[in-house]
Amino acid sequence: MLKFLKQVGDYAKEAVQSARYIGQGLSVTFDHMQRRPITVQYPYEKLIPGERFRGRIHYEFDKCIACEVCVRVCPINLPVVDWEMDKSTKKKKLKHYSIDFGVCIFCGNCVEYCPTNCLSMTEEYELATYDRHELNYDSVALGRLPYKVTDDPMVTPLRELVYLPKGVLEPHGVPADAPRAGSFPEDLVESGNG
Repeated sequence: MLKFLKQVGDYAKEAVQSARYIGQGLSVTFDHMQRRPITVQYPYEKLIPGERFRGRIHYEFDKCIACEVCVRVCPINLPVVDWEMDKSTKKKKLKHYSIDFGVCIFCGNCVEYCPTNCLSMTEEYELATYDRHELNYDSVALGRLPYKVTDDPMVTPLRELVYLPKGVLEPHGVPADAPRAGSFPEDLVESGNG
């Protein structure tokens, strides 16, 4: 008899615990049902990337000294630097530079460690192609500056949720000069809170 009562008690505890877990899951669902949907109609509306967004790499051929630091710090040895030694000046002469964005993991190490700042990250994130060989950018393709989302007259630029004013969850209709919720890093340094 005691064994039967213990089984009934265990069953009741498990049923209560299961109901609690279902209630926790449904509370999250109901919480999301009360929020407004944040939908971006992609080809016609695009989000403005953040300040430190790591997009396609921009390369300046004239600044490069062919030191190959970018190759050494890259986790996958991705940039291809082709150079020859100029015997008259005893310096390296850069012949070719390329990066394959089909393999790149956009870690930003090459940009961070470049001694001449010839590499920089851009806001460009639309790199989709039908042929993977088109993702191998040479120094000419890397030298092209991307088209900014805010400059495109056919696209409505939307601010990301982080950059919306406090309490606003809908990016549509927010004026461009509305203050963002947080502070920029340089504002924190100036105020002495950083």
